[in-house]
Amino acid sequence: MDPITSAILLKSLDGLALRAAATSQNIANARTPNYRPVRVSFEAALAEAARTGGAEAIEMLRPSVVPDPTVAAGDAVRLDLEMADAAATAGRYSALVELLNRQAQITGLAISGGR
Repeated sequence: MDPITSAILLKSLDGLALRAAATSQNIANARTPNYRPVRVSFEAALAEAARTGGAEAIEMLRPSVVPDPTVAAGDAVRLDLEMADAAATAGRYSALVELLNRQAQITGLAISGGR
């Protein structure tokens, strides 16, 4: 696997882990008065870093945690949307882990000569 692909996969896992933590925080605080949910964004910045800066730019990228711009302060947290976001994040994370696992298996086979 080339260095840029590796960096993208690892940074994506970092971003998705942070998103899962933020979603958990939103769910835990759903009934807290005046709580404003947070969102994690990194995909657009990751795509731009991969397009223009290579592996070094990708490694320097930090996901941002920001208040949800679609929710006004004082509005109730929508648990159904948070649970859907949690499920989508978990699915994406699992898919990336599976991809890395298969790559490791292929590398192991290549090293062992298929034995």
